[in-house]
Amino acid sequence: MALQLVVGDKNYSSWSLRAALAVDLSGVACDEVLVRLFQPDSRARLLRHSPTGKVPVLITEQGPIWDSLAIAEYLAESYPDARLWPQDRYARALARSVCAEMHSGFVPLRSHLPMDLQRDQALGEMPADAAADIARVCALWIDCRARFGEGGDYLFGRLSIADAFYAPVAARLRSYRVALPEVAAAYVESIYRWPAFERWYQAALKENRG
Repeated sequence: MALQLVVGDKNYSSWSLRAALAVDLSGVACDEVLVRLFQPDSRARLLRHSPTGKVPVLITEQGPIWDSLAIAEYLAESYPDARLWPQDRYARALARSVCAEMHSGFVPLRSHLPMDLQRDQALGEMPADAAADIARVCALWIDCRARFGEGGDYLFGRLSIADAFYAPVAARLRSYRVALPEVAAAYVESIYRWPAFERWYQAALKENRG
């Protein structure tokens, strides 16, 4: 049985994007099942795949996995040769730390700047709590790039789960035309050059809104 990844609208579903990028990094064959969100039957359709009625969910031979970080860890353990986490022990721990911070934090950023890949317009006024989150994200990116970025253009040099988790943030910052420090701006450009992200982005641009 091939794996299946159930995702929501590509324009809006940041957590679906994270899981899809992790699947791409693993190199495993995986069928995509897209369920449009914000429709009268969306929850009923999602409950056919996921006990939470939410996306993403990875369908395996053993059953469903319904959290982006859990999906990423499952893929990393199942396909170790893909090296989804950095190889160095400390770098790997730090990559997990920054993913966990994204997973549980940055609520103002996510609330005030929801992912909308079709958007290309700044906010009229940036809320202070969202600006603080953006400053923290930029500091995190700059630190990771300075300490671990010598091997490539991404947070830990080569692509990793950490980049999958911050790609939707990079997309938000571009969609809302946020001015960024040089290193952070260069990292956003790197995300947009990632072929897996580019494919998702182009598909998102073709979706009907709503």
